[in-house]
Formats: sequence, structure tokens, C-alpha cells
Amino acid sequence: MDPTGAPAPPGSVEDFLRYFKDRFERLSSLLRMRMDARDASTVAAALRAGQNSEVKMIGMVREKREGDGKLVVVLEDLEATATVVFTPRAGSSAYDTATRLMPDQVVCVRAVKIAGDLFLAKELVGPDVPLARRENTKLDGPLYAVLISDLHYGSRSFLHDLFGRFLSWLKGEVGTRRLRELAGGVKYVVIAGDLVDGVGVYPGQEEELEVKDVVEQYEGVAELLSELPDHIEVIMIPGNHDACRKALPQPAVPKKYAGPLYEDDRFHFFGNPSLIALHGARLLIYHGNSFDDMVSTVPGMAFDRPLEMMRLVLWARHLAPTYGLKTPIAPLAEDLLVVEEVPDVFHTGHIHVAGSGGYKGVLLVNSGCWQAQTPYQRARGIRPTPGRAFLVDLHGLGVRELDFTRPELWA
Repeated sequence: MDPTGAPAPPGSVEDFLRYFKDRFERLSSLLRMRMDARDASTVAAALRAGQNSEVKMIGMVREKREGDGKLVVVLEDLEATATVVFTPRAGSSAYDTATRLMPDQVVCVRAVKIAGDLFLAKELVGPDVPLARRENTKLDGPLYAVLISDLHYGSRSFLHDLFGRFLSWLKGEVGTRRLRELAGGVKYVVIAGDLVDGVGVYPGQEEELEVKDVVEQYEGVAELLSELPDHIEVIMIPGNHDACRKALPQPAVPKKYAGPLYEDDRFHFFGNPSLIALHGARLLIYHGNSFDDMVSTVPGMAFDRPLEMMRLVLWARHLAPTYGLKTPIAPLAEDLLVVEEVPDVFHTGHIHVAGSGGYKGVLLVNSGCWQAQTPYQRARGIRPTPGRAFLVDLHGLGVRELDFTRPELWA
């Protein structure tokens, strides 16, 4: 799946209505594939149920508000609206899950009808991903992909020495004997966005730029990546700092900005997000633009806990669950941000904090950055973990974090 080339409508009310209808229908279909939501009704059917009846309905979160020890969620579908009350007494697990809901998510609620359009929640179910049972592919010898993101080339804070050390390792020039052996098995480098720092991304950025022309920034990236051994292919998606549409899904960076990168047939540009297959392993690559919205709206989310946000995305089966905050969304005819196919690897960046883990058999990797802490990050208390790369075995999906800030490992 690659959103590049998908026509973006002008953004009229009708365009957004069609877009959210498509989102609702896709996520409703995913919910109905679950055993515990297969028999769910519409909101309109739940409204017709008798008082004190137990119902199960699928709806989109229109509104969420808290107070007086309870949480109220307004659910809607294409025909009707219902008000659902979550309390710790009625079902603590449902209440705890509901505190993490965001507007525009699609969920299934089991509830008791109290009166009119008012319901008391007993259970809350998200589309979620099923437990993955992946069969290992048979490969001849070791085969690895290295996951990185957020180079921010062109910034004064770009860490030239660390990235140079990373390139030297892939060329077999530095590292212990074992690390050099691992480098010999690397076939792919996957970059999850923000290749460059861009120009005019935020007020006052020009003062923090070492390279002030965006085309020259991409030329610098091309010069660096051209040092890679000939057998390594590079897969790139854009981020919010790259020179392309800011609204999700983002198309690939255009050739007019990144011409030198397009001239090398080892380099492959895709959009944000994209789903690709490497020797049978499916990688969902997403820059992570919507993480900003999650931190500001969901209790317990923080920039230094990227895996929690990645798990929430997979539970919601949507890469940008809420609309109208910091993350712009293009109202395409199809919602390409719905996670319809479950990946083997979910790779993100954006927040500059490295981490790896798992969720229901899906390998999670947020690959950090190659930029030192910026004044903006310092003001917000964000402590980046630069100089990390994650080596993923495409056979068994094992992962190893490589820390290039430790010079003793790369002599």
C-alpha cells in the first residue's frame, strides 16, 4: 500500500463526509470480524430496544467528556446518536479503556439501556489486531533490514559524526567482528521520514539551519547515502519536515526536490504511511505525525513512551484516530490510514525517542533520530535518543538495537 498518486480532493464538506463514512465502514467491518462484536447492532437499533435491555452497538466517538467520577461518550453512526455512560462500578475495565478514547475512533459498546438515548456501558471493544501467527520464511543465510528515521539533514543539530559511524559500519569498516558480520547481512535500510529538516517548517527555523535550501538538503542526503554498499537498497517515506504535502496520507517526496536520490536505482520512495513486503515480512512504515495529538489528549501518553502510542494505534486500527488537532488529514475517497492488513513489523519515528517491543505478535520499532536536542525539544522537556538503528532479522523477526553513541563498540 502506497498513497502516492492517490488524488486529493479540494476538501469540501462533502469530501470530508465521504471520507468519514469510508472510515466508519472500514473500521465497522474490522470490528464485525471479532467474535465479541459480530452480533453488534446499529445505534438506531439499540435506541429501539426496551428499557433495561442489554444491547451491543457499533459507533464512532463523536464526543467524550469527564466529570463527577464518570465518563460520557456520545456515539454516532450513519443514522442515529446515543449517549453512553462509563463508570468504574459498572465495569472498571471498560471505564479504564474509555479514558483512552479519542474522538473519531470506531468502537463497539455492550451496554444496558437506561432511558431514551442513554446507556450504561458494560464492555468496550476496539477493532484491535488479532494475535499474529506468522510462518517464518525460508531464507538462504542471514538477511537483515536496518530501521532508522529522522535524519533532519540540513539542521545545525544533525549529528554528522554519528551518521558517518553508522555508514562506516554498513561498509564493514568499524565494529567488533560480530557487528561486522551482521553488517554483511544487511540488504535494506528503511527510513521512516524526516530525511531533511526542511525550510519554513516552524517560526525561526532558519536560524537553526546549516543548509538553508531544501533541494541542497536532499542533495546532502543523497551524497551520504551514496556511500552505502551497492547491495543495500534504501526505502524512504516522508515526514512532516519533508518537502511534500503535510496532510496525511503524504505522497512520496517529489523528484523536483529530491532529484539526486531518484537518480540512484537503489533508492525507493514511498508515501507516508506505506505497507511493504520484504522477503515475506510485512512492514508498516509510518512517520508518526499523529503522536502529537495522542500525547495531548490521551492520559498516560508521553513522548518518552513511543511504544504505548504504537499499541494504541494498533488497538484502534487507525494511524491518526482523531481529526481536528495538530495532524491534518486529506479527505481521500478511501481512508488509507485504516490498518486493514496486520503487519509483522510496525516502524515509526517522529518523536526522536528510540524503543522496541511487541504487541500481539507485531514487532514495534520507533527508531529514534540523528539530530541532537533542539531548543524546541528542550523547552518541551523532550529528551531525544539519537544515533540508534534497529537491526531486524527478516526471517525470525528478531530485533537488535545498535547504539552508535558508544564509540568503544565501533573502533
